[in-house]
Order: sequence, then C-alpha cells, then structure tokens
Amino acid sequence: MKEFMFYIRNEKDAKKSLTAESHLAFIKKCETYIGVLKSENKLIASQPIVREGVVIKKSGNDWTERSIETDQETQDGYYHILAKDIAEAIKIAKENPEFEFVPSASIEVRPIKTKESETGFVYPSSK
Repeated sequence: MKEFMFYIRNEKDAKKSLTAESHLAFIKKCETYIGVLKSENKLIASQPIVREGVVIKKSGNDWTERSIETDQETQDGYYHILAKDIAEAIKIAKENPEFEFVPSASIEVRPIKTKESETGFVYPSSK
C-alpha cells in the first residue's frame, strides 16, 4: 500500500450556507466515511483545520506574514490514507461527503514520498 494525502479545499464561507440540520447531516456522513476508511485499514489520520493562521514567506533575509482570512479558498482539512495506487486514492476521495454538501469543494490527491532514493533516508511516520 502507498500513502496519499487528501487536501480538502473550500471557498471561504462555503459551509455557512448549510442549515443546522444539513451541517449535522454533513458531520455524521463524515464520521461514517472516516469509520469505513478505518475499518478497511485505509486511514492513517484525518482532521479538520481551523480557518485561522498565516502564510509565511522568506525573501532574502526578510519574512512576510499574510493572514489566510483574506483567501477566497482555503484548506479545510486533510486525510492521510493508504491505497494501492493513485486510481484507488481518487476513488476514495470521490466518496468524501464534501462533494455532496458543498458545491465549491475540491480535494487535492497527492502521493507521499516516504523515502529518498538517493540517500535511502526514510521519513518519519506516525504509522
């Protein structure tokens, strides 16, 4: 099995349009989705991310900080999963409840590099 990251992205206030009942239904579907991935031993970690924070950047000797609150689209959370290949990872991502409840949702599916081929260095893992 290979490791993949799903980066969940949404427009800034996309979930504010959900009614209280719809938001609760969304949360429950996420819990079910996570439960299925766990039962299939395909989930390493998953967490929502609070919409606060900064982006830092270094240019020469100077640092800049920019609040993410001005971004139209931000990362809402992530899933760290196991799948046999990218096709299976994409299939798993397409089942995410974000798409059912939030039309602006997108998921970036990325393979994780676990080892450097040149040096043999193995990156630390929580597995």
